[in-house]
Amino acid sequence: MSKNYYDAADLRKFSKITDWSPELGNKFFDYYGKVFEEGALTAREKSLIALAVAHTEQCPYCIDAYTKDGLQRGITKEQMMEAIHVGAAIKSGATLVHGVQMMNKVDKLEM
Repeated sequence: MSKNYYDAADLRKFSKITDWSPELGNKFFDYYGKVFEEGALTAREKSLIALAVAHTEQCPYCIDAYTKDGLQRGITKEQMMEAIHVGAAIKSGATLVHGVQMMNKVDKLEM
């Protein structure tokens, strides 16, 4: 038994989500595949975006998958880290900007 909730081997089982809900699982994978096709953004750019989002969402499976994918697409470790910092800046900024809601509420309650 694993000592951690996260088990890297589970990433290989991801496609099995269709076993219990074939229609929805297949629709998800069709959508997912379409999203990662070359378009206005290259597959390399999409991989870097996915890696940054994986970190802001704190998904260890996605971090593993898009770290490997990025390396295979020639993304450097410096580019990966910079992308993660961009994600972190947006995540922290989004947290702080919601402080305006708290400030508005305090202003109303202090009236």
